[in-house]
Amino acid sequence: MHRDEPVKRAAQLREVIERHNALYYQHAQPEISDRDFDALLRELQDIEAAHPELITPDSPTQRVGGKPLEGFAQIIHRVPMMSLENVETKEKLLKFYEGLQKKLDRERVHCVIEPKVDGVAVAVRYENGVLKYAATRGDGSVGDDITQNIKTIRALPLKLPKTGPQTFEVRGEVFMNRKDFEKMNAEREEEGEKTFENPRNSTAGTIKSLDPAEVKKRPLRIVFWGIGDQGDANLSSQTDLHDLLESAGLPKADLIWECNTGDEAISVIEALDSKRHDLPYETDGAVIKVNSVREQNLLGVTSKSPLWARAYKYPPLQAETQILDVDIQVGRTGALTPVARLAPTRLSGSTVSNATLHNFDEITRKDVRILDFVVIEKRGEIIPAVVEVQTAKRTGNERVIHPPKRCPTCGAPVIKEESLVVLRCSNLTCSAQLMRRLEFFAARRALDLDGIGGIVAKSLVESGLVKEPLDVFTLNPAQLAELNLGTEKDRRVFGKKNAARVILAIETSRKLPLHRWIFALGIHEVGASTALELAKHHSTFRELANSELLADVVLESKLEAERLINSPQTFANKTKNAHEKQILKIRESEIREKLVPVRKRLANVKLNQIGPVAAESVLAYFSSEIGRATLNRLDELGINPTSSGSISGSNGVLEGKIFVLTGTLSSMTRDEAADKILAQGGSVTGSVSKKTSFVVAGSDPGENKIEGANKHSVPVLNEAEFLKLIGHEAVTQPPKIKNDLFE
Repeated sequence: MHRDEPVKRAAQLREVIERHNALYYQHAQPEISDRDFDALLRELQDIEAAHPELITPDSPTQRVGGKPLEGFAQIIHRVPMMSLENVETKEKLLKFYEGLQKKLDRERVHCVIEPKVDGVAVAVRYENGVLKYAATRGDGSVGDDITQNIKTIRALPLKLPKTGPQTFEVRGEVFMNRKDFEKMNAEREEEGEKTFENPRNSTAGTIKSLDPAEVKKRPLRIVFWGIGDQGDANLSSQTDLHDLLESAGLPKADLIWECNTGDEAISVIEALDSKRHDLPYETDGAVIKVNSVREQNLLGVTSKSPLWARAYKYPPLQAETQILDVDIQVGRTGALTPVARLAPTRLSGSTVSNATLHNFDEITRKDVRILDFVVIEKRGEIIPAVVEVQTAKRTGNERVIHPPKRCPTCGAPVIKEESLVVLRCSNLTCSAQLMRRLEFFAARRALDLDGIGGIVAKSLVESGLVKEPLDVFTLNPAQLAELNLGTEKDRRVFGKKNAARVILAIETSRKLPLHRWIFALGIHEVGASTALELAKHHSTFRELANSELLADVVLESKLEAERLINSPQTFANKTKNAHEKQILKIRESEIREKLVPVRKRLANVKLNQIGPVAAESVLAYFSSEIGRATLNRLDELGINPTSSGSISGSNGVLEGKIFVLTGTLSSMTRDEAADKILAQGGSVTGSVSKKTSFVVAGSDPGENKIEGANKHSVPVLNEAEFLKLIGHEAVTQPPKIKNDLFE
């Protein structure tokens, strides 16, 4: 082949492949079959393999990012990437519009309204017509470089048409559409992998994966809504932006309206509400923006949000349906949760056939019965719940839902702990409990045993290979490979490749720090933050099991409760006579004397996040038969996790500092960040209070935690500031650049 021939053919193939990509992913009008498309792609791959010098960054073959990344680099946003302020009512939306009229001194303000896509915000930059980079929102000033991951989205052009602007940055939302998400979950369940809770969370996790080859397997899509640095685009309005997206082959919102008055804006959001559930992506609101860039600049911005745009949030949708039956699910702690089986009904764009009833006290309070007609609601657009019973529609055939006296799985007696509403199965060896405990044990925040999800956990328990979670450490590759995930008639084995991955994860987990193991045991009242704090003050499981510190926490609480009972100053004792009060005073004095040494010991240890309930639960667990057996089994297996955060006599840099972590960090996971804080003497809690020293906010931080920080005047650190605080190199902050058209 002549030297010019592969050059010409490669260029021709790239052009043809990108054309068919656009026809398939952007216009849903494919002209060739998948087999023919794959043949074109393979031909280009062969040419590039024979002539590596011909590989270009915009080649369709470069959509697979190659080897896993060691970590995300960071990109400074040339124009700050802000978030929108929300309005929840039509009255507030009208008030916002009236504000625009007043500030611009005109009656009619031209605005654009489009769906608010529930995905992950990203910025994508093109230079000289070629995709240069993509970045997450991050803290608005600095985001993570996700270029390799974003290239896996086939609808995103790697090269722009030469007929339009060649250098600019667009902003949009990465998402998974409903059908793709459901299909992916079905495939993962069939393969014995963990399923995802909802499209938005799945998208967020995928876009931050360090393995682009894995990202390529996920059905990511993208839609654009704004622009950052205009480059040579020279846009004067939001309408111009939509024209640019169209001509550049960049996906945009399916529904876009324009309005000139507040009443028109209300009509549009009502029209969108009736159509949004037919859209391919999840949307919980509408975005209204002033169209003119000049007027946007006149209106200005705050430190966080533009003053020329708002996000209108739709109220949760409700629907009426009938309860056909009630099932009882058994959780890892034995908790029995009633779930209503419903006559299938459409709600918020999907068919709902199940709804939580929370607990049996709630059933009694609402007087919910089988065959009742009820109103259900999707809370947060995700979890259906029964919110109201239509008692007027009762016929007399409805059946009262009685709390079970025996576990529906194993038949053991059901118990109800005093002062709690939860019913529990009393049998710790119940197979349903064991399956849930195994799933929890293997979860990402616990031991991260990748591959042991719902179906695999169920099969391991039902096969008898696992009778308690620690049994996974006795599994061998042959057993796992032959594990039947199907039925006796329709066998589906786990397979050697999956088995090897699980065995590797199991062996890796042996070296995880103590706090991950504490959390994995699933002890009542011990969440991730409490596990971190326990590991901060204890070096090993044995030390934790015999903790004098926790014993003091419990003792202090009991003595204080006893003191209050005997205090003559309390309201209950005010009616006592002088003699009775004198006796009480003596008793209180004796209790105070007992409290002094306990409080002195506790004062020498800065303890956060661990109250008497959690402390008593931990001690009770390790003194129980199952707790003692767990410690002995760990010894037998040669597993002895230790804590790098034990601070007996510690003088760490962060000594006494209390941190709350929120959002996603690019340089490390939140668990890793917590480990670093613990190692330097600090502590990590799950909620913000006046005792909190710092809130560390990554990308997409929780609104409640940021509001809590503002309320209690707690400093909020971005990732760069946090890294600097713990002794890592900080990221240079971006220069302040005049805002143009952005969201």
